[in-house]
Amino acid sequence: MAQLKDIVKFLDNYLKVKEIKDFSRNGLQIKGEKEVFKIAFTENASLDTFKMALKEKADLIIVHHGILWKTKYKKNPAFEKITKARINFLLKNSISLYAAHLPLDAHRIVGNNAQLLELLGAKIKTGFSKFGKKTIGLIGDFKSPIPVSKIIRILNKNLKTKCKTLLFGPSKIKTIAAASGGGGSEVFYDALNKKVDLYLTGEFHEVYTSAKDAKFNVIFAGHYATETVGVRALMKVVNKKFKVKTVFIDDPTGL
Repeated sequence: MAQLKDIVKFLDNYLKVKEIKDFSRNGLQIKGEKEVFKIAFTENASLDTFKMALKEKADLIIVHHGILWKTKYKKNPAFEKITKARINFLLKNSISLYAAHLPLDAHRIVGNNAQLLELLGAKIKTGFSKFGKKTIGLIGDFKSPIPVSKIIRILNKNLKTKCKTLLFGPSKIKTIAAASGGGGSEVFYDALNKKVDLYLTGEFHEVYTSAKDAKFNVIFAGHYATETVGVRALMKVVNKKFKVKTVFIDDPTGL
């Protein structure tokens, strides 16, 4: 058993949630019981994942995508209805919710991008692509060039995904830029400017023609798949730190 306030304080400091500008309201979003006996980790906050967490008898849910956002949809009736239903479910069952969006992408140890590079055997070289003043993406370097086909096999097997690829660049990869989730045009061009051999992200349609014209490799390993590695790594850290029961809730979106 651990105190909720102690877990929140640790996560805030470890992930540096106050230092990274974000459109997610990172940190403790819903406060439930003061004492935590079991923590559920998952990618997306939804009624389905909340119900699964309740079935697991979790007192706290830690997610990458939470339910409170700085968004233009805040006053939209449909958005308000969905958000209210989620909040009411958590409050009714005294379950706390903690969210870490960009802080969990950017972290150099348990972050999604760091974990993707580690999975592939690439060593972190530098960061790239800023959101506000903080660098989110990471560039990795392989000890020796490896076939892009091997990278695809590793991702498909370990992330349980099916990569979509734009293979217009070299067949052997020495440097790779990783930006999990939805790596948009700006992040794509940041990677291209760094002259890496491969850009790895979750999904983004608009870069096809630019990648083709630039003769640049892009792998789309799935938004959901590329962002489960961070919460899984964080789960191990929290479990070791607080000695509480933990469980990962897998609820793939297929995207």
